[in-house]
Amino acid sequence: QVQLAESVGGLVQAGRFLRLSCAASGYTFSSYCRGWFRQAPGKEREWVATINSAGRTMYVDSVKGRFTISQDNAKNTLYLQMNSLTPEDTAMYYCAANPARSQLLLTHPGDFIYWGRGTQVTVSS
Repeated sequence: QVQLAESVGGLVQAGRFLRLSCAASGYTFSSYCRGWFRQAPGKEREWVATINSAGRTMYVDSVKGRFTISQDNAKNTLYLQMNSLTPEDTAMYYCAANPARSQLLLTHPGDFIYWGRGTQVTVSS
């Protein structure tokens, strides 16, 4: 059974950084398309970043140059390095994966099959 587990988020001041991780079990993580999403209170779930099975990446415009999605295949883990955080980055963050469309750079929540439970990131001003 495929399981995804995000690391604990946290409370950080604006301008600081935070790294999230997503540990996968039950499959070879690097062979899937994987993504990070976030959802702020009262808002729809928003795509943040995606990495495909070839290691190509894509980001939503609001995080380009600040966030980096990466992987550690040996640890079967996905990361999201978040720099220069702002209060607008405050949200519940989720990792997700799709094994069937691994070479695509998926961005819609409905395209992902497996989801973690989410981790809260709060950025104070």
